[in-house]
Amino acid sequence: MKVYYRLQDFKKLDKAVVTTGTFDGVHLGHQTILNRLKEIALREGAETVVLTFDPHPRIVIYNDTNIRLITTLPEKIEWLEKQGIDHLIVIPFTKEFSRISSIDFIRNILVGIIGTSKLVIGYNHLFGRNREGSFEHLKEYGPVYGFDVEEIPAQEINNVDISSTKIREALEVGNIVLANNYLGHSFSLRGKVVEGNQKGRTIGFPTANIHIDDQHKMIPGVGVYVVKVLMEGKEWGGMMNIGFRPTIKEEENINIEVNVFDFSGDIYGREIVILPLQKIRDEQKFASLDKLKEQLQQDRVRSMEILK
Repeated sequence: MKVYYRLQDFKKLDKAVVTTGTFDGVHLGHQTILNRLKEIALREGAETVVLTFDPHPRIVIYNDTNIRLITTLPEKIEWLEKQGIDHLIVIPFTKEFSRISSIDFIRNILVGIIGTSKLVIGYNHLFGRNREGSFEHLKEYGPVYGFDVEEIPAQEINNVDISSTKIREALEVGNIVLANNYLGHSFSLRGKVVEGNQKGRTIGFPTANIHIDDQHKMIPGVGVYVVKVLMEGKEWGGMMNIGFRPTIKEEENINIEVNVFDFSGDIYGREIVILPLQKIRDEQKFASLDKLKEQLQQDRVRSMEILK
């Protein structure tokens, strides 16, 4: 998949089957649209093109700093590539871009820059200044500018009953299994290992403290999770705590720390990927470090059983 971060870097195609959207999560609903895109392209000897935006339009238009995204941009690119898309254009979303009229978007971008021969959209897709562009709008102007429009019917997407909002709600309560079922792939956390207070070492459970750069990345709800850890091409089992560490010292900010099973060595500064599999309990405050250690031993046994 070729990735473009500026529209002017894209070379106009003879036949382009195109879709556009934020595609947060690249979940099963999105995959319905992408599969249709590939079907048409194969039949018509065309190339597939996805247009997406960075940052998320809500951050720019509504100054929504509280938005939480299922996938960061690098994660989104990775999942779109796995879907077998030919071209991905990441449009820098600005206030200026948000003011482009739907007609200018159609004429100048879809047709003038990309060479759209077929546009595939979801049933509730709106675009352009003030979200003035609709399916009916596209149907009216498509023939004028020489491309066809196909809307994925509501029932085809609703049959899988999936939305990014539902996935975020599942993650908020720690229902990783449901979130992954909606996604059709594993939710992941990616970050750098940073130095912590090293209290875990004193009770036999050293942890890697994870810093995630993207402030808008969705973090699952507070609790203890069984996880897989990917690092430098290898995979380990482990357990992760997301929370405020109330037994050791109540923290103001949420911490993400992972105990990696059967691993020894210095991993500070390394980039790792965490794949949560299941929440096994809520975070709780224990009367002593010994009581915490007893619980962690039980957590490890249960995590190992789930990993098997």
